Amino acid sequence: MPQETIIALMGFAFVMSVSPGPGNFLLLASGVNFGFQRSVPLILGICSGFLTMVFCVGVGLGQVLERAPIIYTILKFACAAYILWLALKIARSRSLGSKDQDELGRPISFLQAALFQLVNPKAWAVALIVTVSYTDPENYMPSLIAMILLFALVNVPSISLWAASGVALKHFLGDGRKVAVFNIFMAVLLAASMAPVLLGTFE
Repeated sequence: MPQETIIALMGFAFVMSVSPGPGNFLLLASGVNFGFQRSVPLILGICSGFLTMVFCVGVGLGQVLERAPIIYTILKFACAAYILWLALKIARSRSLGSKDQDELGRPISFLQAALFQLVNPKAWAVALIVTVSYTDPENYMPSLIAMILLFALVNVPSISLWAASGVALKHFLGDGRKVAVFNIFMAVLLAASMAPVLLGTFE
């Protein structure tokens, strides 16, 4: 892969990884409520789910989505339903780390995070962009693998910043009412992040 392509890919990966979105909102909330160490499975799940998606698109799934747009529409609504469910759980929580039965008492697991990415329409769109823009048709599979590894190299530390920011924010929030207000705010952001996705379905 040419050096200029590597630089461009890493810049694109950083912008896409660090920009606000459902996954990063979850990481921020997880950092506040569980700390960084317990958020690591969420970080790795988000990254692994996305890179698995990139690989699937690279080996042909992208063409299936283009030929059957109804699948993409189904993904949008599946993602919205899952996000709204998570938002509701977060909004009802005084602290995500509490042990109350009616609250989300443990962090999102690696598998849950990976599956969340697989129904994230924004992630599918980014996966399509990178496979088209940063692979070499004459040396396709090696360039696809190289692209995935480079994206992972940038993605993991970039999204980790959100969990680390949550840890730093926890010292300001403390416990109790401030955390409850923060959780409601994050739930609203999660729900709002789905609005452009769903509105685009009806345009």
